[in-house]
Amino acid sequence: MNTQYSCSLKCRSAEQLAWQHAGLSFRNITALAPMVRVGTLPMRLLALDYGADVVYCEELIDIKMAQCQRIVNDVLETVDFVAPDERVMFRTCEREKDRVVFQMGTADPDRALTVAQLVEQDVAAIDVNMGCPKEYSTKGGMGAALLSNPDKIEAILKKLVMGVSVPVTCKIRILPSLEETVSLVQRIEKTGVAAVAVHGRFKDERPRHPVHCDYIQAVAQAVSIPVIANGGSLDLVKTNSDIEKFRKATGTSSVMLARAAMWNPSVFCNQGPLPVEKVMEEYIKYAIRYDNHAFNTKYCLCQMLRDKVESPLGKQVQAAQTNAEISEAYGLQTFYQEIQQDLQAKMAALQSSNQPNKPVIDGDVTTMAVKFERRDYPPQITPKMFLLEWSRKEKFQQPQYETAQRSQDRAFQSTVTVANKKYRSSLWEKSKKFAEQASAIVCLRVLGVPEGRIGEEDSGLVCKRKREGKPNSCSEEGRSKKLHVDILQEAEAPGPTVEMNGDEQNPATPPKQAETSREALS
Repeated sequence: MNTQYSCSLKCRSAEQLAWQHAGLSFRNITALAPMVRVGTLPMRLLALDYGADVVYCEELIDIKMAQCQRIVNDVLETVDFVAPDERVMFRTCEREKDRVVFQMGTADPDRALTVAQLVEQDVAAIDVNMGCPKEYSTKGGMGAALLSNPDKIEAILKKLVMGVSVPVTCKIRILPSLEETVSLVQRIEKTGVAAVAVHGRFKDERPRHPVHCDYIQAVAQAVSIPVIANGGSLDLVKTNSDIEKFRKATGTSSVMLARAAMWNPSVFCNQGPLPVEKVMEEYIKYAIRYDNHAFNTKYCLCQMLRDKVESPLGKQVQAAQTNAEISEAYGLQTFYQEIQQDLQAKMAALQSSNQPNKPVIDGDVTTMAVKFERRDYPPQITPKMFLLEWSRKEKFQQPQYETAQRSQDRAFQSTVTVANKKYRSSLWEKSKKFAEQASAIVCLRVLGVPEGRIGEEDSGLVCKRKREGKPNSCSEEGRSKKLHVDILQEAEAPGPTVEMNGDEQNPATPPKQAETSREALS
């Protein structure tokens, strides 16, 4: 999509725009701090619009990210990192590629490197959270828990610096004494990191406590790498002009804003902050454009509403369950509908351009580049179900699935055998079930058999009531309710899984292809 729905406010100075083409630097910058549930793509893009130089994503835990699959979303024009349960853990786009810092929560050098290498081609830098005092972070030895284990800090940072091609940074809190804090940061500097952000509060202090600018200043004087001051939103930074005051008070070259930006990201603008009502509208436009989760959108809007969260508008936002309902609350229904139409048109064009996908013979297996998209099928229908019904109709044995798992990213690939012929998708899936569905799609398409997609003409293979999600069976075909229960159970029946170390290995030595006299399978 060529049209960009960005904010109309142009807050960057000519100097900032010139700097944009000089490459990422952590010196003399103003950054959006990493904030859980806040630092998603819409907020990051909005902060860039208003003048932030660098934006951090919310802390993402290494264990969860290591299970993700990198997927290019051609409809949204994003890169998505999708978990096995289909949740988008991290979404980014080309516009922020040279400005976004990926922050992870980790306590394991090897796992940290795995995640960093997964995302490094799509981000400007990698950051390790060493300052979050919340239990969800510290209970696994992550966040502020790392501050008591400098050896592990050093091991993680050295592993990352040596293992990725983008800059590595970290964010810490101050230690009980000034000497300990300076000593730790000097040790961090020796690992080769590009910068260190310092939140000027102790581990047990919260936002209501004053920020310790003297600690941050001592750190900035003790090291040569850029130090990014953080923690001034309550006491020192309320307007854009306050950013420079905080910079001078801490003696740092750079400043990172969290709550001040969460409340109103236009604080990054030279004239900021601007009226929050306009800012919220621009945020919603990004949330709609990039299909942000409605509950995340609602959370960020409530943070901006602050003491107005119980106002009529605030109550309408809290009651909203979808981005469509949120857009209605702000009078943006037309914008929402236009974006949805554009996205649907783009999806249809992409699907059309991807067809036909010609089969390729790989040894004794027929392959196609196919992925299973759950949204393309009715809730009660799957390609495996259609393949099972067709096999029964043709009096073949039940389809047999053999699934392999690739060790480096835990992705799956399945081969289905029908009438002694094998079919497989050349693409790897995020789950075993999806891999089996993809292989069933290949088989059905090669054979010219319907697969149950939405909009497909009724083939009679699966009854109309089942296609519509109704519990009763189809009497006209003489099928009993029990048969359809069996279909659902057998369609999801697990096949064997074979571990694989790389792309080049086959899951098992295939038996010789059996002869068949059925012309439909040739």
